[in-house]
Amino acid sequence: MILADSPAIEQNGILNLAKDQNRIRKRGGSTAKEPSPSRWRNSNQNRVYSAKLFDAVRRVRRNDSPVKPRGRSIREAADRALAVTDGGRTRWGSAILASQSIRRKNRRIRPVCVGEPRSKLVGPGRRGGKIPAVEGKVKFLGRLVPGCRKLSLPSLLQEAADYIAALQMQVRAMTNLTEKLSGFAAAPLTSRPVSDSGSPIPS
Repeated sequence: MILADSPAIEQNGILNLAKDQNRIRKRGGSTAKEPSPSRWRNSNQNRVYSAKLFDAVRRVRRNDSPVKPRGRSIREAADRALAVTDGGRTRWGSAILASQSIRRKNRRIRPVCVGEPRSKLVGPGRRGGKIPAVEGKVKFLGRLVPGCRKLSLPSLLQEAADYIAALQMQVRAMTNLTEKLSGFAAAPLTSRPVSDSGSPIPS
């Protein structure tokens, strides 16, 4: 949930810009099928993600690691479930799955480098200069959406709109799951549904 931990973004503006870019591409005769942000408002998609989210959270609670904080583990599991639900249709979904796979393979202590602080030169021809406002905002948005740092503006807007819609559905699903788990914890043992093994399960 990268956007949730970052400064607020003008979500409506991004969504509108993405719609405009879609209309332009359609008028130009493009036949490529772009993932639509509206799919994340579909009730079936919501149910699919909610089921994956519940399974992911249950695995985290079962395999609780003393090294990694539980909150971080749940956040990563929720993001992975979101990317799996995306099904590889977007760059951000593929980037989340790839980054978590690499992170699991490289869980080792990184060497600490001590030396001169990095130069503040931005690049050739920009010694001490400022990045134009629009370009700076585009780069900022590209850093917020996983796997989208080097995309063109139209593609970046499309990915950002889809990612925002996915995060909105994620928030709804996590809120609903939290409410159900809270109600389950507060319910008397005699009133809880029981699994085949005899242990209570959430409704």
